[in-house]
Amino acid sequence: MKLSVDYNINNVGDVVTLNGWVAKVRNLGGVIFIDLRDRSGIMQLVIKPESSVYDLANTLHNEYVISIKGKIVKRESVNKNIPTGEIEVEVSDLKLLNKSLEIPFALTDDTTALEDTRLKYRYLDLRRSALNKNLVLRHKIMMVTRNYFDSLGFIEVETPMLCKSTPEGARDYLVPSRISKGKFYALPQSPQIFKQLLMVGGIIRYFQITKCFRDEDLRADRQPEFTQIDMEMSFTSEDEVMDVTEKLIAKIFKEVKGIDIKLPLIKMKWDEAMSIYGSDKPDLRFDLPIKDITNIFSNTNIEFMKGVEVNAIVVNDKASDFSRKEIDKLTEFVKTYKASGLAFLKMDTELTGSIAKLFSDEEKNTLIKELDLKDNDIVFIVSGKKNIVKSSLGALRIKLGHDLNLIQDGDYKLLWVVDFPSFEWSEEEGRFMAMHHPFTAPKDEDIDKLINDKEHCYSKAYDIVINGYEAGGGSIRIHDEKVQEKMFEALELTEEQIKNKFGFFVDALKYGTPPHGGLAIGLDRLTMILAGTDNIRDVIAFPKTASASDLMSDAPSVVDSAQLKELGIKVSE
Repeated sequence: MKLSVDYNINNVGDVVTLNGWVAKVRNLGGVIFIDLRDRSGIMQLVIKPESSVYDLANTLHNEYVISIKGKIVKRESVNKNIPTGEIEVEVSDLKLLNKSLEIPFALTDDTTALEDTRLKYRYLDLRRSALNKNLVLRHKIMMVTRNYFDSLGFIEVETPMLCKSTPEGARDYLVPSRISKGKFYALPQSPQIFKQLLMVGGIIRYFQITKCFRDEDLRADRQPEFTQIDMEMSFTSEDEVMDVTEKLIAKIFKEVKGIDIKLPLIKMKWDEAMSIYGSDKPDLRFDLPIKDITNIFSNTNIEFMKGVEVNAIVVNDKASDFSRKEIDKLTEFVKTYKASGLAFLKMDTELTGSIAKLFSDEEKNTLIKELDLKDNDIVFIVSGKKNIVKSSLGALRIKLGHDLNLIQDGDYKLLWVVDFPSFEWSEEEGRFMAMHHPFTAPKDEDIDKLINDKEHCYSKAYDIVINGYEAGGGSIRIHDEKVQEKMFEALELTEEQIKNKFGFFVDALKYGTPPHGGLAIGLDRLTMILAGTDNIRDVIAFPKTASASDLMSDAPSVVDSAQLKELGIKVSE
């Protein structure tokens, strides 16, 4: 079956058969014009009054399903907005295949329907060309990926969906076992353990496009079930994994979007990314670096700047664009990132602003010099704990980049963020947790820091970042049983916890495990970036809402008592 887009001006005179949905019907002076829509786009149909199918054509309404046969002719008035705009089909045969109820919202790319309405009728929403194109884009990315890995000797291996629960990170989705009452499987948060076991099993080069599940709070670029492009390699290095990955990304950009990506990508250490951009996924499409000005206030009399981190962002030649009301909004914004407040200074021959009068002349002069301030510059300052200062100014930087239109459409900036810390402090747990997962290899020189100097222990981990999104990440894994034991000790896991959570995996490390490492790319997020949307639901056929529900199928839903009884489960009120 051919689609509308398969025909052009060179097919004039051809007799064709097309199938699709009625997008629009117009009766102009007796001649009926129908926009036939299929997956590829629109083809205009023409039915004249003398046609044997004229009366049937007069009964058609939007979203009726039809099949037509006719001759391609040249259009009198060209429509440059569609690929088939130079031609139309004079219909000689028309069949009505199915009728449709009146649809609840307009199936146009500029529809004003609420997202909840579109998700409830997702099967209709998918007929819109924008979503249709996104799914085609996703398909092309997967095809490029499979062909690329196959060419490098990787083999695709499926890993289990029903796994053992190993809650060390996000919450697991649990699946009760009918046969073993009181016991549960977990849906995989990633194939991490299994792909490492494939390396133990001698597969050497593995990849998989696979579903993963995490029971966590959602946002615009996150779903409870998501898809990873997963890969693992034996006898490899950080540089080789990054090389293989960035060449895949470059191939996807080229073949899917026609965009050339310059390789190799730049590498930025985690410490540098956090220091300059306040984020481990810096958006390099615009400047606005974070400046550390703590030294200027080492002997200050300003109470909220004493003995704490003091950082600033300078926006050049924009001071006049910021009213006090707008600055107050920015202040409330940084407070959501736990900042105590947002101070500002404007340069107009001299410094003015919320805290200018608190500064000594020396502090003012040093600040002007170190920040190279010019007239009409504005400075935003946050002080406090280092991690809060960095994260709040990092978020402010992104907001300013968007608010000030500093980002050009179609611009892509890619980089590697490397040398992540092995651990991060959890206030909730009151202990250091693995920043990635417990199988991430520490830097060779930091192995001895695992127990007594966790704060300065770095790992062989790397993330690929595109336009401020973490598009993928991975690491070299621990293959030495002794180092793995040391990592578990550093994470304060008991022997019983290790056995219950990872016993079979720890046993596998004793049987000649090769050095190995890998990476996972978020397929949904990569497709979202290439589709030019900031909503991940736009690139998934049947997504969940922010509350992890499916409005179309009404999932999750209550199940009957007989099912619960069979599983040995009671639901508490």
